[in-house]
Amino acid sequence: MGNIFLFTLIIGLASALILLPFYKNDQLSPKESKQLKTGVIIAVVVILMPAVFAFYYFSNFDRNFSTLWPLVILLALGGAVLSKGTERKIKGLLFLVSLIASGYFLTAFMFNAGEKYEMAKMDQKVEIKTFDETETPASVPPQFARNKMKKAFGQVPNTSYYELGNLQIQKVNGEYVYIAPVEFSGFFKWWKGEQTPGYFSLSATDSSANPKFIKSEMVYTPSSFFNKNIERHIRMKYPQKIFYGDVQLEIDEKGKPFYIRSYGKFISARNGFDVKGIVVVDSKNGKTKDYPLASVPDFIDGAVSPEVVSLQNSYFGNFIHGYWNSKFGKSDVKLPSDEGTEANVSPIFDEKGVMYYFTDFTSPKEGVDSMLGYSLTNSRTGKATYYTGNPDQSYMDSQGALQIIEKKFIEKKWHGQMPILYNFYGEASWLTPVMDSNGFLQNYFIVSAANPEISVYGVTPNDALKQYKTALQRGKGTVDGSSKAEEKQITGTVLRVYKEKSGDFTIVSFLLDNHKNYLISSEKVPLAIYLKEGDQVTVRYLETGEEFLPAKDLEIEGLK
Repeated sequence: MGNIFLFTLIIGLASALILLPFYKNDQLSPKESKQLKTGVIIAVVVILMPAVFAFYYFSNFDRNFSTLWPLVILLALGGAVLSKGTERKIKGLLFLVSLIASGYFLTAFMFNAGEKYEMAKMDQKVEIKTFDETETPASVPPQFARNKMKKAFGQVPNTSYYELGNLQIQKVNGEYVYIAPVEFSGFFKWWKGEQTPGYFSLSATDSSANPKFIKSEMVYTPSSFFNKNIERHIRMKYPQKIFYGDVQLEIDEKGKPFYIRSYGKFISARNGFDVKGIVVVDSKNGKTKDYPLASVPDFIDGAVSPEVVSLQNSYFGNFIHGYWNSKFGKSDVKLPSDEGTEANVSPIFDEKGVMYYFTDFTSPKEGVDSMLGYSLTNSRTGKATYYTGNPDQSYMDSQGALQIIEKKFIEKKWHGQMPILYNFYGEASWLTPVMDSNGFLQNYFIVSAANPEISVYGVTPNDALKQYKTALQRGKGTVDGSSKAEEKQITGTVLRVYKEKSGDFTIVSFLLDNHKNYLISSEKVPLAIYLKEGDQVTVRYLETGEEFLPAKDLEIEGLK
């Protein structure tokens, strides 16, 4: 607390120096002059200093003198009015300087757009890597996860004291999970409870999993008050640091909860933000430590807050040719999507378990659902890559994918949430969980970004992928092209056959004597409908590692 008192005292002394008239005023008697000075001192001590203290204490604003420019304008004007002669000229000059400074602060956003763009500039590539078919994407939608946690809230002791906090995704001990802290439900509950009992954890890949309540007492939280409020606690420890974005809960490999917050610097004149590191707080004892981004502890996934990434996406998309172009000409401007699950971005994980924030970019022209590109930002380093997509194809944006889902299930009034673009079998594809009006998960919908007529849905992501693979084999997709799976050929005897109708064609699944399963559509190989047990076949297929391997060609001995 000492720093804020000292800061307030310095402001009070400086304010008194500006307001107090030092030169003798011939129009006032000595008694009146003394009364004026006494009144100014009382006003500063009784009104100004408590107001300054309250502002910085309750707002958690950074305590840098650059924040005082509005106050300096008022003080300089008041000092000029109360003084006479040369002193009035000096304080009038100070007032003029403060006005010029205010103009600098208020108009900086129009002149530093180029610096913002350069800071947020991304590496550029064509397409993301093909998705590993043996993995399960972290595709449980946050609204569904939150609903399940609320239904499990009875696990929390003294339930009436608490409510569910903000939800976020994280990798803990190799598992992708949603975590959400238990928060106080009001001031009096905090006053009596003093600490929260723990947090919830729920699988982000298995929609059938149930939430687990993890007991771990937390004293410094977003819902605590006064000096136990986590944001105020961080501000008291780091009064001059520039923070951006909300505090986030991070769990280490032992299940211990920590709160983190991103800090950085202004681009210029208290405008713009460039992230530099994080502050980590032990939620139980309040111990704090700051780390530059290069030294962030391994257990922290979201060192760069989603709010920071969203801001930098805005810089990159809007300011390629400066501020005025973003408002009028809009040449080469691309707008980041607002369909993300956290501050307009969606967290996803790569095959190595590294978290990225996904955002797609669309045209500023109204009524256009064509995607101009998409970005992935490393959540630990802040380094971003912009993917242009196949230049020979036009991709549908996330809003377009959501509209297709809405039309597909218009009678049931289902809607999509958390659309993510993946490279499935070499095809840029939107994977979107489908929710009903009550927030319950119904299925997973996959649609090709380049060929929207190719779409499927399944109960699980892997079920939808299996159907999508078949749909792509019908000739309009690129499953035969850029999948990273190795192409192989085998000859063997058919042990089992299963056929099912899919639209105008038949999907043939068969088991060979090598005890591996294969899948092919009659649209690709019409003679596959005659396949029977005991046939000798030669199969050309992709070694994707899946239970049913996608066949590219099938030759049945005796049927040529």
